[in-house]
Amino acid sequence: MPPDASKIFREPENCEICSSVAKVDRLSNISVTEFSEKYAKTAKPLVVTDGAVNWPALKSFNFNFFKTLYKKVDVEKNGRSCQFFPYKTNFKSLQQVLEMSPERAKLKEGEKSWYVGWSNCNDDAGKVLLKYYKKPYFLSNNSENIALSWIFMGGPGQGAHMHVDNVHYPSWQAQLSGNKLWKLAPPPECLYKCITLQVLVKPGEIIVIDTNRWYHQTSIMPGDISITIGSEFD
Repeated sequence: MPPDASKIFREPENCEICSSVAKVDRLSNISVTEFSEKYAKTAKPLVVTDGAVNWPALKSFNFNFFKTLYKKVDVEKNGRSCQFFPYKTNFKSLQQVLEMSPERAKLKEGEKSWYVGWSNCNDDAGKVLLKYYKKPYFLSNNSENIALSWIFMGGPGQGAHMHVDNVHYPSWQAQLSGNKLWKLAPPPECLYKCITLQVLVKPGEIIVIDTNRWYHQTSIMPGDISITIGSEFD
């Protein structure tokens, strides 16, 4: 079934996921048990403020890092193409993004802003990426961190439109550079029982959200380029 059709014919959502949610909690040093019981099982969104503070990715991930990485690996080695989201740009592929001028890549004044996302389905690139981040500490050992990682990168004024995903599991997204404002909206059938939420996610923080159930929109705030990496978890 096409993704858009699956959203039209999806089953109505249980509004308990949002009816008692007045804001997105921001917590640090959260235990595996508390995260599982209060957030993972209830689909309540959360920002873990110390989720990625010790990851090498905070200092290492930038435009040139990804440009160098994908020059070294054979993108078609695994016989499949990674998903690519151009959003409001004219880019047709990740390769085109990484070949943009240095001035535009650095968001120099006068250059057109940009924002893209892609899934890393290349095994060799994945092995390199895993040297810079790890499964978030608040996920239990019994929780499987899906190997496929998602990366979103771009400049101020850009972001993803309001949408709901069509993936298998909830996900976490770690903010590694820049500041990203998330707007979360309840499903249509819950509009009169729930409210729309907003939360700013800063470098070193991880937002956890079931993007299959919460509609979401992102906006990159003025300042540094935004880089986010995330994954689904079971």
